[in-house]
Amino acid sequence: MKSTKGKKINIIRKIYYPILICLSLILLNSCNENTTNEMLVGKWQSKEVIWQDGSSEIIPNNERHVLNLQFYDKKNQFNIDNVRGEWKLEDSSLILENIPEGRTFLDSIIVVNDSLGNSYLELKNGNEKIATISQGRLQPEIVTSSMQLISINNDELKLSKNGDIYLYKKIVATKLQYEISIISILRGLLGITFILFIAFLFSEHKRKIQWKVVGIGIGLQILLAFLILNPLGIGLLEYFSWGFDVLGKGFVSILDFSKKGTEFLFGSFLDIDKHGFLFAFQVLPTIIFFSALTSILFYLGIIQKVVYVLALVMTKILKLSGAESLSVAGNIFLGQTESPLMIKAYLAKMNRSEILLVMTGGMATLAGGVLAAYIAFLGGDDPVERLKFAKHLLAASFMAAPGAVIISKILIPQTEKIDENIEVTKEKIGSNILDSISNGTVEGLKLAVNVASMLLVFIAFIAMGNFFLVKLGSITGLNSIIADLSGGQFKELSLQVILGYVFAIPMWILGVCSEDILLVGRLIGEKVIITEFIGYKSLSELKAADAFTEEKSITMATYMLCGFANFASIGIQIGGIGSLAPSKRKLLSELGLKALLAGTLASLLSATIVGMTF
Repeated sequence: MKSTKGKKINIIRKIYYPILICLSLILLNSCNENTTNEMLVGKWQSKEVIWQDGSSEIIPNNERHVLNLQFYDKKNQFNIDNVRGEWKLEDSSLILENIPEGRTFLDSIIVVNDSLGNSYLELKNGNEKIATISQGRLQPEIVTSSMQLISINNDELKLSKNGDIYLYKKIVATKLQYEISIISILRGLLGITFILFIAFLFSEHKRKIQWKVVGIGIGLQILLAFLILNPLGIGLLEYFSWGFDVLGKGFVSILDFSKKGTEFLFGSFLDIDKHGFLFAFQVLPTIIFFSALTSILFYLGIIQKVVYVLALVMTKILKLSGAESLSVAGNIFLGQTESPLMIKAYLAKMNRSEILLVMTGGMATLAGGVLAAYIAFLGGDDPVERLKFAKHLLAASFMAAPGAVIISKILIPQTEKIDENIEVTKEKIGSNILDSISNGTVEGLKLAVNVASMLLVFIAFIAMGNFFLVKLGSITGLNSIIADLSGGQFKELSLQVILGYVFAIPMWILGVCSEDILLVGRLIGEKVIITEFIGYKSLSELKAADAFTEEKSITMATYMLCGFANFASIGIQIGGIGSLAPSKRKLLSELGLKALLAGTLASLLSATIVGMTF
């Protein structure tokens, strides 16, 4: 027996070990060949330029003329500010093939006749051919640029072109970067105090406020921020943070899944390089698909089970009634009219404080369908950016739940006895799984059409209002004054300017840097007065234009815009929740403005807490 066993071991050594060694060598060689490629992938920021004459320029991080390079491994795509294309490495030469985007100046149009007698137009800027027009089609000219790769490591990249050397530093984008300082903590504490003070001013029973619950709620928000984002890189928290990474990747995957169906319907219209980012094709289909997916999860009882566990925790920690906890926990995943379905049987019996919390929970959190849409909005087609904003938006929705409790219980404290019993109402959403998919798809289509119609109308009204405001600014001379006061951030009088200045001081109190308070104030104004969709649309545009001085401002704005706290939602809740409990319709209309205030303050509270970690 031993002899036979020994022979088998020898055979393994003679046959399998060499194979494993060869495979390892091949893999190692393959890794070595692609090491430079892998190191190049990521985001780089210009640091220094060494000119041919020996002079150099150090570029500060906060300067707006900083050049950002981003290289992707998928299809070897790159993005240099507003220019996209494909990159490849040949020996030590970095070759960029790109199509310039954005505004390009044109100074001549030339009619060209080729040898076959065909005519076409050449669009030129000086001696550079920008594009051609042939048979009614515009074809941009592909520009090829070659740079010499001098050196690269994990931190720095050196490139040379025409004798000049360009030095870049690596920006690690795979993990969220934070820097906690005494200043950021003090400003955060000031912001939290300011938000609680506003809520206290509008409280109906100031002496009945349970400050212990408020303190526990804020502590829970801070704990969630640390568990999800892990700003200090604490090893024990990595597992929890990793779980949200997985959840974020799940949302990013959902975007890719919905893209497959969209490609089937709309084909090349999804090609961003060719047509740009078309909202109707890139975002709206995601809402429909996610609505159908949520419907399946609801039918299978998965969402109810997750919500039940979260509600149980909130009932014990924050001393809420079972129905309140279910509604607020449900709002993390469901919309402001879908979540109350789980407590339909309890709505008619709820008191004033409980009804306000149900409304506030809907105002302060995001539904899954639009959350996926906002990830597409802010992340674009960059997988790293998508994952980053997926994690931020998930954190915002989870943190908003205890935030909604804190603010609503200050505005209307609970003075009556509560029922801590937790029981999910078994609301039917379909007779079988196919029926649930059908119902979810129809609801998603309604939501997508509603969002598209709302955006069309509101953007048109904003444009119309701005037309008259610009004229007024021109007549009164306000346009030039605004351009000087805002340091070029705004060029003329507009609705955005008015909103920016109205909300600027509160934004500074909450911790936004002075250079960005007008921009962030504008976004909050757009969210409250119009809709959060307009706010996120503006945020994505400002982000793409590098309008913000600090990355922190973008992150805080992402949290501030979280939720449905706008005037339109008051009507939606009166109609939606009122249809489930007709006897509460009058109370819903009475509490509409309080719920709007509470939802807004809850989102601001989350943003302030996250801002403390920078």
